[in-house]
Amino acid sequence: MKDKISALLTKSIQNLPVKHEGDLFKISVGDTVIIITFKNKEAHISINNTQDIQILNFEAGEEKFFTGQKGLFKVLEGYLKQISDKRSFGQLLSSWKNNINGILEEKRQQLNEHRIQEKIALSYPEVTLAVPEIELGYEHFLNKIQDEMLAVFQSMGYTPVYERELEDEYHNFEALNIDAGHPAREDHDSFYVGEGYLMRTHTSTVQIRNLEKLVQTGGSPPIAIVSPGVCYRRDAVDSTHFPVFRQMEGLVVDKNVSFADLKGTLIEWAKAMFGPETKIRLRPDYFPFTEPSAELSVSSPEFSNGRWIELLGCGMVHPQVLRNVGLDPEIWRGFAFGTGVERIAMIRYGLHDIRIFTENDIRFLKQSL
Repeated sequence: MKDKISALLTKSIQNLPVKHEGDLFKISVGDTVIIITFKNKEAHISINNTQDIQILNFEAGEEKFFTGQKGLFKVLEGYLKQISDKRSFGQLLSSWKNNINGILEEKRQQLNEHRIQEKIALSYPEVTLAVPEIELGYEHFLNKIQDEMLAVFQSMGYTPVYERELEDEYHNFEALNIDAGHPAREDHDSFYVGEGYLMRTHTSTVQIRNLEKLVQTGGSPPIAIVSPGVCYRRDAVDSTHFPVFRQMEGLVVDKNVSFADLKGTLIEWAKAMFGPETKIRLRPDYFPFTEPSAELSVSSPEFSNGRWIELLGCGMVHPQVLRNVGLDPEIWRGFAFGTGVERIAMIRYGLHDIRIFTENDIRFLKQSL
């Protein structure tokens, strides 16, 4: 420590009236002489060769030795009253302090930089070690099926659209020709959230809102959209029912659209999803928002062993629904269809319980690989 302090002191007195000879430093101000002598682990300080010697220990470290409460500069400031040329001595101490503080600050910065470099060196990865195996997440079955269905419809010119899940009664029911007395509007069938609002029970609401926007902004058909999304119904949970599920609905509105166009669209989609040998069957059904309405069943050698499986509902858009969005049914016609994404996934993967999609069973989820 003595050598470090001596080197620092020697560096700090450059351009100052302080003489240095080995372990002795001599400060002369007028008729006053101050001697600093380094001896073993101590520095001895005296003024005008008096026997009054101040002793500083090196072991305290550089900063305390120079700038501490009992350090070198405190001792020298104590001599100020014994010096006749106080101004010159004060200027000397001020310059000397600045030099010492500058050197100490530089050393602190170097030390910090050294510590930073040490941390970087310690944290740098050992590139020769074997890379640990990292298990990545994988796309869920339902996401895969939904994306595949979207891709098929997009290839036919449909545009995916999305809307809110919290709906008002008008867009969820009345605009779709479901009147106030319809059973679907009862509390035990829907999740109501406050007065007049509920979690949507189907994605048909997306079709209504998009047609409204089209008309309100001065636009007009043709329009071809497909709307995937989550729906909510107060169904008792069993192997085929769950209160939260996904739907995907399609809508086309144009002049001269016919049921034959609907059938052709569904044939192409069914073959893309279940194989080129897939057959479809349309049977009359009833939905408030379509007229005529039909139920689509498919028969696929690959996925149903030739059995007919009910798949989705469809039909021509009801004239009243067109009126509700501001379109003249004498000019415009449309068709719509909708199916459950879980339903398609269960057929594709040979599953028999809808609950498995939400149980987070790792054994099941890993099969999506």
